[in-house]
Amino acid sequence: MRKRYVLLVLTAVVLTGLLAWSIQRMNARVISEIQLHPSSERALETMVMTLADGTVYPVNYLWEGDSVFVGIDGLWWRAFRGEGQRVQMLIQGKRLTGYAKVELNDRAYIDDVFARLRPKAPDWLPDWLNGKLVVITLDTNVSGAIDQEDS
Repeated sequence: MRKRYVLLVLTAVVLTGLLAWSIQRMNARVISEIQLHPSSERALETMVMTLADGTVYPVNYLWEGDSVFVGIDGLWWRAFRGEGQRVQMLIQGKRLTGYAKVELNDRAYIDDVFARLRPKAPDWLPDWLNGKLVVITLDTNVSGAIDQEDS
């Protein structure tokens, strides 16, 4: 019985490692594509977001005025609780900075933004599976930082 348990745990560890490695490689390819081809179809829907600790994620986004919205699946949305944090973004070849904070309380606002950010998400999907909304307020002190006409 103990051998079976050890084998099961080892299998789970190996599979988890392989999944993490696979996601990391896929993310690296997406990031590279966005950097090399800022006008590509993928770059029109996906940005590169760098957190304060240097962690880099490719994420789908919605850019409206001086705000960028991101729907985060998984647990890393927790990095934006409380006061939130500064982030850097690469959106269609433009390097931007802003302040990111998760929105958990205003259900109507969250639903409104997700209707535009993820218009194809099924209605039956439970809220806990639909990700958390992170709102990034762009820095406006950088000349042209939020001028979407240049893109």
